[in-house]
Amino acid sequence: MPEDLPPPIPAATLILMRRAPPGPPEILMMERARTMAFAAGALVFPGGRIDRGDHDAAAALAPDLPDAAARIAAIRETIEETGIAPALSPPPDEEVAAALRADIAAGTPFAQLLAGAGLSLQLDALTPFARWCPNFREARRFDALFYLAEAPPGAGRTSADQHEAVRTFWAAAAEILAEIEAGPAHAIFPTRRNLERLALFASFEEAWADAGRHEVQRVTPWIEERAGRPHLCIPEGIGYPVTSEPLDSALRR
Repeated sequence: MPEDLPPPIPAATLILMRRAPPGPPEILMMERARTMAFAAGALVFPGGRIDRGDHDAAAALAPDLPDAAARIAAIRETIEETGIAPALSPPPDEEVAAALRADIAAGTPFAQLLAGAGLSLQLDALTPFARWCPNFREARRFDALFYLAEAPPGAGRTSADQHEAVRTFWAAAAEILAEIEAGPAHAIFPTRRNLERLALFASFEEAWADAGRHEVQRVTPWIEERAGRPHLCIPEGIGYPVTSEPLDSALRR
Protein backbone atom coordinates (compact mmCIF):
# COMPACT_ATOMS: atom_id res chain seq x y z
CA MET A 1 0.00 0.00 0.00
CA PRO A 2 1.40 3.44 -0.83
CA GLU A 3 2.58 5.13 2.33
CA ASP A 4 0.68 8.36 1.73
CA LEU A 5 -2.75 6.69 1.66
CA PRO A 6 -4.92 6.96 4.77
CA PRO A 7 -5.69 3.74 6.67
CA PRO A 8 -8.96 2.09 5.56
CA ILE A 9 -12.12 2.65 7.59
CA PRO A 10 -14.10 -0.53 8.40
CA ALA A 11 -17.48 -0.28 6.65
CA ALA A 12 -20.49 -2.37 5.68
CA THR A 13 -22.74 -2.22 2.63
CA LEU A 14 -26.10 -3.86 1.95
CA ILE A 15 -27.21 -5.09 -1.46
CA LEU A 16 -30.96 -5.25 -0.90
CA MET A 17 -32.98 -7.03 -3.58
CA ARG A 18 -36.73 -7.23 -4.14
CA ARG A 19 -38.68 -9.46 -6.48
CA ALA A 20 -40.00 -7.77 -9.62
CA PRO A 21 -41.65 -10.46 -11.77
CA PRO A 22 -41.58 -11.19 -14.59
CA GLY A 23 -38.18 -9.49 -14.78
CA PRO A 24 -35.00 -9.84 -12.73
CA PRO A 25 -34.89 -8.64 -9.13
CA GLU A 26 -34.51 -4.93 -8.40
CA ILE A 27 -31.77 -3.49 -6.22
CA LEU A 28 -32.02 -0.59 -3.80
CA MET A 29 -29.64 2.19 -4.84
CA MET A 30 -28.92 5.75 -3.79
CA GLU A 31 -27.22 8.72 -5.41
CA ARG A 32 -24.77 10.37 -3.08
CA ALA A 33 -24.81 14.12 -2.58
CA ARG A 34 -22.16 15.98 -4.55
CA THR A 35 -20.95 17.59 -1.33
CA MET A 36 -19.75 14.28 0.13
CA ALA A 37 -16.02 13.71 0.61
CA PHE A 38 -16.23 10.13 -0.74
CA ALA A 39 -17.86 9.09 -4.04
CA ALA A 40 -19.56 12.47 -4.46
CA GLY A 41 -22.55 12.23 -6.80
CA ALA A 42 -22.06 8.50 -7.39
CA LEU A 43 -24.67 5.74 -7.44
CA VAL A 44 -24.00 3.40 -4.52
CA PHE A 45 -25.58 0.70 -2.39
CA PRO A 46 -26.65 1.82 1.10
CA GLY A 47 -23.95 1.51 3.74
CA GLY A 48 -21.36 3.26 5.82
CA ARG A 49 -18.74 2.93 8.51
CA ILE A 50 -19.03 0.43 11.35
CA ASP A 51 -19.22 2.53 14.51
CA ARG A 52 -18.80 1.90 18.22
CA GLY A 53 -22.53 1.48 18.71
CA ASP A 54 -22.58 -1.36 16.19
CA HIS A 55 -19.92 -3.21 18.17
CA ASP A 56 -21.85 -2.58 21.39
CA ALA A 57 -25.05 -3.93 19.81
CA ALA A 58 -23.18 -6.96 18.46
CA ALA A 59 -21.75 -7.75 21.90
CA ALA A 60 -25.21 -7.55 23.44
CA LEU A 61 -27.31 -9.21 20.74
CA ALA A 62 -25.04 -11.60 18.80
CA PRO A 63 -21.81 -12.18 20.74
CA ASP A 64 -21.04 -15.44 18.92
CA LEU A 65 -21.22 -14.03 15.38
CA PRO A 66 -17.79 -12.69 14.35
CA ASP A 67 -19.09 -10.18 11.80
CA ALA A 68 -22.23 -9.18 13.72
CA ALA A 69 -21.14 -5.53 14.02
CA ALA A 70 -20.77 -5.27 10.25
CA ARG A 71 -24.17 -6.84 9.62
CA ILE A 72 -25.78 -4.50 12.15
CA ALA A 73 -24.07 -1.49 10.56
CA ALA A 74 -25.38 -2.51 7.11
CA ILE A 75 -28.95 -2.74 8.44
CA ARG A 76 -28.72 0.48 10.46
CA GLU A 77 -27.25 2.48 7.59
CA THR A 78 -29.90 1.21 5.17
CA ILE A 79 -32.68 2.36 7.48
CA GLU A 80 -31.08 5.76 8.02
CA GLU A 81 -30.22 6.41 4.37
CA THR A 82 -33.28 5.01 2.60
CA GLY A 83 -36.13 4.46 5.07
CA ILE A 84 -36.31 0.74 4.25
CA ALA A 85 -35.90 -1.47 7.35
CA PRO A 86 -34.61 -4.94 6.39
CA ALA A 87 -33.78 -8.03 8.45
CA LEU A 88 -36.03 -7.16 11.41
CA SER A 89 -38.68 -9.30 13.07
CA PRO A 90 -41.53 -8.64 12.90
CA PRO A 91 -41.11 -6.56 9.71
CA PRO A 92 -41.92 -2.99 10.73
CA ASP A 93 -44.60 -1.01 8.94
CA GLU A 94 -43.86 2.37 7.35
CA GLU A 95 -44.68 4.30 10.51
CA VAL A 96 -42.36 2.22 12.71
CA ALA A 97 -39.60 2.29 10.07
CA ALA A 98 -39.89 6.09 9.86
CA ALA A 99 -39.62 6.38 13.64
CA LEU A 100 -36.55 4.13 13.66
CA ARG A 101 -34.96 6.25 10.95
CA ALA A 102 -35.56 9.49 12.81
CA ASP A 103 -34.22 8.12 16.08
CA ILE A 104 -31.12 6.66 14.42
CA ALA A 105 -30.41 10.07 12.89
CA ALA A 106 -30.87 11.63 16.34
CA GLY A 107 -28.17 9.36 17.74
CA THR A 108 -30.21 6.93 19.83
CA PRO A 109 -28.39 3.58 20.17
CA PHE A 110 -29.75 1.08 17.67
CA ALA A 111 -30.10 -1.77 20.19
CA GLN A 112 -32.14 0.53 22.43
CA LEU A 113 -34.42 1.45 19.54
CA LEU A 114 -35.05 -2.17 18.63
CA ALA A 115 -35.88 -3.12 22.20
CA GLY A 116 -38.25 -0.19 22.55
CA ALA A 117 -40.09 -1.13 19.33
CA GLY A 118 -40.28 -4.83 20.21
CA LEU A 119 -38.10 -5.77 17.23
CA SER A 120 -35.30 -8.29 16.90
CA LEU A 121 -32.49 -8.55 14.37
CA GLN A 122 -32.44 -11.36 11.82
CA LEU A 123 -28.75 -11.29 11.07
CA ASP A 124 -28.91 -14.61 9.21
CA ALA A 125 -31.07 -12.84 6.61
CA LEU A 126 -27.81 -11.31 5.36
CA THR A 127 -25.14 -13.34 3.60
CA PRO A 128 -21.59 -12.16 2.81
CA PHE A 129 -21.21 -11.26 -0.87
CA ALA A 130 -17.92 -9.39 -1.26
CA ARG A 131 -15.22 -7.35 0.45
CA TRP A 132 -13.48 -4.43 -1.22
CA CYS A 133 -10.57 -2.32 -0.03
CA PRO A 134 -9.32 -0.18 -2.95
CA ASN A 135 -6.11 1.82 -2.86
CA PHE A 136 -7.63 4.74 -4.75
CA ARG A 137 -6.49 8.22 -3.78
CA GLU A 138 -9.74 9.30 -2.18
CA ALA A 139 -10.19 11.59 0.80
CA ARG A 140 -11.31 8.46 2.65
CA ARG A 141 -10.59 4.78 2.12
CA PHE A 142 -12.95 2.02 3.19
CA ASP A 143 -12.50 -1.67 3.85
CA ALA A 144 -16.11 -2.55 3.05
CA LEU A 145 -17.94 -5.80 3.60
CA PHE A 146 -20.84 -6.25 1.16
CA TYR A 147 -23.88 -8.25 2.26
CA LEU A 148 -26.82 -9.56 0.25
CA ALA A 149 -30.38 -9.65 1.60
CA GLU A 150 -33.96 -9.77 0.37
CA ALA A 151 -36.12 -6.71 0.91
CA PRO A 152 -38.84 -6.96 3.57
CA PRO A 153 -42.38 -7.78 2.36
CA GLY A 154 -44.03 -4.87 0.62
CA ALA A 155 -40.84 -2.80 0.45
CA GLY A 156 -41.43 -0.11 -2.10
CA ARG A 157 -41.45 3.56 -1.28
CA THR A 158 -38.05 4.84 -0.31
CA SER A 159 -36.61 8.29 0.21
CA ALA A 160 -33.17 9.87 0.40
CA ASP A 161 -32.05 11.43 3.66
CA GLN A 162 -31.02 14.59 1.71
CA HIS A 163 -27.77 14.70 3.65
CA GLU A 164 -25.66 11.85 2.32
CA ALA A 165 -28.03 11.01 -0.54
CA VAL A 166 -30.21 13.06 -2.88
CA ARG A 167 -31.99 10.15 -4.60
CA THR A 168 -32.99 6.58 -3.81
CA PHE A 169 -34.58 4.12 -6.23
CA TRP A 170 -35.17 0.47 -7.13
CA ALA A 171 -33.91 -0.87 -10.45
CA ALA A 172 -32.53 -4.04 -12.01
CA ALA A 173 -28.74 -4.26 -12.16
CA ALA A 174 -28.70 -4.08 -15.97
CA GLU A 175 -30.82 -0.90 -15.89
CA ILE A 176 -28.47 0.74 -13.40
CA LEU A 177 -25.46 -0.13 -15.53
CA ALA A 178 -27.22 1.30 -18.59
CA GLU A 179 -27.86 4.56 -16.71
CA ILE A 180 -24.19 4.76 -15.77
CA GLU A 181 -23.09 4.03 -19.33
CA ALA A 182 -25.42 6.67 -20.77
CA GLY A 183 -24.53 9.31 -18.18
CA PRO A 184 -24.67 11.65 -16.41
CA ALA A 185 -24.97 9.06 -13.60
CA HIS A 186 -21.68 7.55 -12.52
CA ALA A 187 -20.40 4.90 -10.12
CA ILE A 188 -17.03 4.00 -8.67
CA PHE A 189 -15.14 0.92 -9.88
CA PRO A 190 -16.26 -1.50 -7.10
CA THR A 191 -19.93 -0.59 -7.56
CA ARG A 192 -19.78 -1.25 -11.31
CA ARG A 193 -18.06 -4.60 -10.84
CA ASN A 194 -20.65 -5.67 -8.28
CA LEU A 195 -23.53 -4.54 -10.51
CA GLU A 196 -22.08 -6.57 -13.40
CA ARG A 197 -22.01 -9.61 -11.15
CA LEU A 198 -25.56 -9.00 -9.91
CA ALA A 199 -26.80 -8.62 -13.49
CA LEU A 200 -26.04 -12.32 -14.02
CA PHE A 201 -28.87 -13.41 -11.74
CA ALA A 202 -32.51 -13.89 -12.72
CA SER A 203 -33.66 -14.19 -9.11
CA PHE A 204 -32.68 -13.43 -5.54
CA GLU A 205 -32.20 -17.15 -4.97
CA GLU A 206 -29.60 -17.28 -7.76
CA ALA A 207 -27.72 -14.38 -6.22
CA TRP A 208 -27.82 -15.97 -2.75
CA ALA A 209 -26.55 -19.30 -4.12
CA ASP A 210 -23.73 -17.57 -6.00
CA ALA A 211 -22.65 -15.78 -2.83
CA GLY A 212 -22.37 -19.16 -1.13
CA ARG A 213 -20.23 -20.59 -3.93
CA HIS A 214 -17.51 -17.94 -3.63
CA GLU A 215 -15.42 -17.46 -0.52
CA VAL A 216 -15.27 -13.77 0.26
CA GLN A 217 -11.77 -12.37 -0.04
CA ARG A 218 -10.61 -8.80 0.24
CA VAL A 219 -10.36 -7.26 -3.22
CA THR A 220 -7.74 -4.57 -3.74
CA PRO A 221 -7.56 -3.63 -7.46
CA TRP A 222 -4.16 -3.20 -9.05
CA ILE A 223 -2.83 -1.58 -12.23
CA GLU A 224 -1.38 -3.86 -14.89
CA GLU A 225 -0.23 -3.28 -18.46
CA ARG A 226 -2.38 -5.21 -20.93
CA ALA A 227 -2.15 -4.90 -24.72
CA GLY A 228 -0.06 -1.79 -24.29
CA ARG A 229 -2.57 -0.01 -22.04
CA PRO A 230 -2.75 0.25 -18.25
CA HIS A 231 -5.74 -1.65 -16.86
CA LEU A 232 -7.32 -1.70 -13.42
CA CYS A 233 -7.62 -5.36 -12.48
CA ILE A 234 -9.15 -7.67 -9.88
CA PRO A 235 -8.62 -11.42 -9.31
CA GLU A 236 -10.21 -14.04 -11.54
CA GLY A 237 -12.41 -16.81 -10.15
CA ILE A 238 -14.24 -14.92 -7.39
CA GLY A 239 -17.54 -14.43 -9.19
CA TYR A 240 -17.00 -11.30 -11.29
CA PRO A 241 -17.63 -11.46 -15.06
CA VAL A 242 -15.43 -8.40 -15.72
CA THR A 243 -12.00 -8.48 -14.07
CA SER A 244 -10.16 -5.67 -15.85
CA GLU A 245 -10.92 -2.31 -17.44
CA PRO A 246 -8.69 0.26 -19.15
CA LEU A 247 -7.53 2.66 -16.48
CA ASP A 248 -8.75 5.80 -18.23
CA SER A 249 -12.37 4.58 -18.40
CA ALA A 250 -12.21 2.90 -14.98
CA LEU A 251 -11.46 6.21 -13.28
CA ARG A 252 -13.71 8.33 -15.49
CA ARG A 253 -17.14 6.73 -14.94
